[in-house]
Amino acid sequence: MNQNTIPMKYLNAFIVLFCLMESCQFKQKAMNPEQTAEDRYQSVYHFTPPSNWMNDPNGMVYYAGEYHLFYQHFPDSNVWGPMHWGHAVSQDMIHWEHLPIALYPDSLGFIFSGSAVVDYDNTTGFGSELNPAMVSIFTYSNQQEEFEGSITFQNQAVAYSLDSGRTWTKYAGNPVLSNPGIKDFRDPKVTWMEEFEKWVMILAVKDHVSIYSSKNLLDWTHESDFGKDEGAHGGVWECPDLFRIQDDQGNWKWVMLVSINPGGYQGGSGTQYFVGEFDGREFSTNQKEVKWIDYGADNYAGVLWSNIPDSDGRKLFIGWMSNWAYANKVSLVNRRNMMTIPREVSLRRKENDHVLTMVPIRELDQVGVLNTSGDLTELEKGMRTNDAYRLDLQIESMEGKFELVFSSEDKDSLFLSVSHTELIVDRSRCGNVSLATMFSRQHKASLDGIRNLSIFLDRSSIEVFANDGEVNMTDLFFTRSPLQQVQMVTSEAEIEARFEYRKIEVKEPI
Repeated sequence: MNQNTIPMKYLNAFIVLFCLMESCQFKQKAMNPEQTAEDRYQSVYHFTPPSNWMNDPNGMVYYAGEYHLFYQHFPDSNVWGPMHWGHAVSQDMIHWEHLPIALYPDSLGFIFSGSAVVDYDNTTGFGSELNPAMVSIFTYSNQQEEFEGSITFQNQAVAYSLDSGRTWTKYAGNPVLSNPGIKDFRDPKVTWMEEFEKWVMILAVKDHVSIYSSKNLLDWTHESDFGKDEGAHGGVWECPDLFRIQDDQGNWKWVMLVSINPGGYQGGSGTQYFVGEFDGREFSTNQKEVKWIDYGADNYAGVLWSNIPDSDGRKLFIGWMSNWAYANKVSLVNRRNMMTIPREVSLRRKENDHVLTMVPIRELDQVGVLNTSGDLTELEKGMRTNDAYRLDLQIESMEGKFELVFSSEDKDSLFLSVSHTELIVDRSRCGNVSLATMFSRQHKASLDGIRNLSIFLDRSSIEVFANDGEVNMTDLFFTRSPLQQVQMVTSEAEIEARFEYRKIEVKEPI
């Protein structure tokens, strides 16, 4: 999704625009990346829209050699508005080809978040054995009905494609799942679960999730609810996911992702996770503490790609790199907001608990050029960098703590502090911190020792992966000039470590 609260002045404008678009029958138009201007904060190797507004990743599915990424998109403004599904495809999740908008709003509402699947068994009847349909399952959000006071303005619908997602037909019988009388009823994530021989939908419903099942993607049965008494409850639950995964000891578990806004770990929006069991009807967990996939402020609404081949076997994730506390105001003016780097998800057993880990996808190794490596001498002196790179540290031993200072010619600085017990990102002296009160807070996460760090810096973002992805931090920043120097400050610490610095270049537009 989806912005929870719409100012009245925007809502009225959206209703007028909504009516105008309906009268024009939503004539499709291709998005032209050449029409947009770059600015100094524009990402080098993160996915961005061709122009204007983007939020949640949607409809992530792999088919016929392509990773499909749909996303919440408003092509006519750089602030949130009537939602469309933008669309891009990639063969490696790094180099992306922008395609025409996939789904436009219509008389049933805006096109809010959802998922996509490949209907290989033709359960819908939309395709055939030789040409299976790609089916999107999404939320219609009818802002006119909401404006008139209805609480049933969000309903679930489907559309299908018979040409690898290039063109789409909305199902004539929409909606396929009508609102039972709940204001927040959205963001369906659908998966074919072979072990249960049915499609399973997990749906965000205000302060919990509901689980539905279907044999054909068109007729849905409510199975159970989860979450009213579990997890974080500082805001509305959104963009859930549910998947089976094997831990590092060979045991199979089920993981549920749930985003929440507000109420995130660092304020604003964030994403929590649960580890438990699922029997085809009900999800259960013994988990008592709230667990977060990211301890920074800017990783939200992320889910997994579906239909990844068994020969690959990875669980692949991407999230929206922003926060609803300031997303409409960030300095990414021409192409507002971007996605995180894609990540591989694993489950690691630690003592009597499980930790969900995330590491950068291996495909990123192909775009980083090794420029410098060695012991810490050069880092301690201060090293000149590009504004888009990867920095890896392998720490053999450490007594005390150290700090990495990323700085610009204008004396803007981003600080990363590391000890055996804590990781801290401090962006309080890193350019424009006036976007929100929470923007200048330190972001802290507990560590159980420190073995390694992978740091991805890309003009206006930093992503930190500690201890093979056990602790992650994702944060935006907006400096007056590029951060093009990094220095390690060790004070009286004794550290044995080596580093590798790789400049990252992606020659094709993304």
